[in-house]
Amino acid sequence: MAKRKEGAISAELLDQLLEGRDASTVLESGGLMGDLKKALAPSACSMPRWTSIYRLMSMPPAQHGSTYFNFIASHDGIGLRPAEGLLDDDELNALITTMQTFGGDISWRALDNNQEKPYEINISLIDALKGTHHGADEYQLQRFLCGHSIMLALEGIPTIYIHSLLATGNDYDLVAKRKRARSINRHQWNARTLERKLDDRDSLHAKVLTGVTELIKLRKAQPAFHPNAMQFTMHLGEQVFAFWRQSIDRRQSIFCLNNISDTTQTIPLHEINLVATENWQDLISGQPLGELAGELRLQPYQCVWLTNL
Repeated sequence: MAKRKEGAISAELLDQLLEGRDASTVLESGGLMGDLKKALAPSACSMPRWTSIYRLMSMPPAQHGSTYFNFIASHDGIGLRPAEGLLDDDELNALITTMQTFGGDISWRALDNNQEKPYEINISLIDALKGTHHGADEYQLQRFLCGHSIMLALEGIPTIYIHSLLATGNDYDLVAKRKRARSINRHQWNARTLERKLDDRDSLHAKVLTGVTELIKLRKAQPAFHPNAMQFTMHLGEQVFAFWRQSIDRRQSIFCLNNISDTTQTIPLHEINLVATENWQDLISGQPLGELAGELRLQPYQCVWLTNL
């Protein structure tokens, strides 16, 4: 079997985390974090996406018997406190303006100096992802499924809010009735109305339900998606969020490649470091991978789960 080339991050430091050593000790200056900075492109260090990758990489693996709990929507709003340190004021204001354009509202918290700061965005997830800062576009469904594909593949246990699964939009009537901003994402479906929506295969509701449930089925069958299976973040450019998962018995590898942009991205396969003696295929599309010396083209917001099993 072909040998995987040595990574920029030493196996010794990764083993320290896997063995459960205290993260503050392992991640201290000059340790793993220093190696991570060298491993990633320096040009990315000043960008918000670099900060997000850095945060993800700095999270130590959960010890066996415990796990991360992953979700991207709930019955409450989208909390903005975790964005502090990731987004500067201009980026945060752009996000808020975009969400308001898509029908969302903002909840505020009072500061000691009698000022206010945005606390959470109140909006349904399906409406939040209907476009970008440039406005609504044709990629709402693809963007929504991309977000769930990332969450389902990450280390930990994923959970999906019922209104995300059903692609429920903003409920302005309920907000007016209850006079609470959070009610925008707490719609109460009439069963017959919902059944009609889901029976219509061309409806956004049916497409989301089908797409997400198919991803869940795929995830459940993969040993490399065990909550405690190894995870390693990759750097394949600013528009592709990528990470590698490996099963606990090290038999299965899955490379999760996610185009988080509205343009087609091309990835040279040699940059992924696939083992040439194994057969690779995309779990999501079911398509086998061809010549490893070639390229992989990802359509806007397309996600692939490349596996060797």
